[in-house]
Amino acid sequence: MSELLERVDALQNVMSKLVHRYQKLQRDHELLEAENQKLKLEQQELNEVLANWEAKYSTLKAANAMLGSNEYKRETKLKINAMMRELDACIAQLAD
Repeated sequence: MSELLERVDALQNVMSKLVHRYQKLQRDHELLEAENQKLKLEQQELNEVLANWEAKYSTLKAANAMLGSNEYKRETKLKINAMMRELDACIAQLAD
């Protein structure tokens, strides 16, 4: 009978340790989920900042080309031509 009690006590100890380990893992998981959400928001903000800087860079390249720089002249001409085509298409739609 005492052997049976020892086994039950051992099982209770193991179960208690498993429950504590599970609770710790659950807390760790919640912390990691919160950190993951925070990092996702930070990444989204950084992506928006990057897109903003890329737009500014593109505008700066076009302005630089218009001021006489030969470096971005071809790109600027292509952009102006694309804008002119869009403008022509808008005028044609208005004329219809």
